Amino acid sequence: MDNRKFIGMLTPSSNTVLEPITNKILNSIEGVTSHFSRFTVTEISSNPNSLNQFNYSKIIESAKLLADAKVNVIAWNGTSASWLGFDTDENLCKEIKKATGINATTTVLTLNEIFKMNSVKNFGLVTPYLEDIQKKIISNYKEIGLNCVGEKHLNDKGNFSFSEYSPELIEGLIREVAKNKPEAIVVLCTNFRGAEVVHSLEKELGIPIYDSVSITLWKCLKMCNIKTEVIKGWGGLFKQ
Repeated sequence: MDNRKFIGMLTPSSNTVLEPITNKILNSIEGVTSHFSRFTVTEISSNPNSLNQFNYSKIIESAKLLADAKVNVIAWNGTSASWLGFDTDENLCKEIKKATGINATTTVLTLNEIFKMNSVKNFGLVTPYLEDIQKKIISNYKEIGLNCVGEKHLNDKGNFSFSEYSPELIEGLIREVAKNKPEAIVVLCTNFRGAEVVHSLEKELGIPIYDSVSITLWKCLKMCNIKTEVIKGWGGLFKQ
């Protein structure tokens, strides 16, 4: 009997970081492969045209394409719910399940689960986003009782440009946020190369770092009953 597991990832069309990082992390697990379906996202801003990029109908059509590959789980590997509202991802997962019959998760819902699992109340935030998007994210978390005690953002509307920032730059942003002594630091953007610096910085700073790409894959593996402890060098979350 075929014991392979297929993980379906929904990703913005301009994302060039998610796929290679996900595949690198999965190199240490046999029989698990990731499969990607895209829809158009070229800018992150409060512009109505930008917000309309996350229309459910577009995402569902991409999810249906993944369903043709008989994936075991479907993940929306994007962070839009952090500024649009957490309920948007909750509803999206329901719609994906309704349309495909496959269980779904998202980056933001996974982050919220990890916060709860580890009793995080005060966090640091690193993103490439515009200031108004950053403020909306912080406000949405404050509404559910979580406080952003330190943040850095690059004031970029991207989305392709997010991938052009070096891991070294992101490393510097994380170090700056760490000065505020948060209980955890979040690198929030799936087209941002934060995953590459998590392992070394967690050791250096003694603070858990939750990168968007890494945490989404972690959740998908858990949903497939795959043990994540065998994954080394990508952060302490995989040991949980």
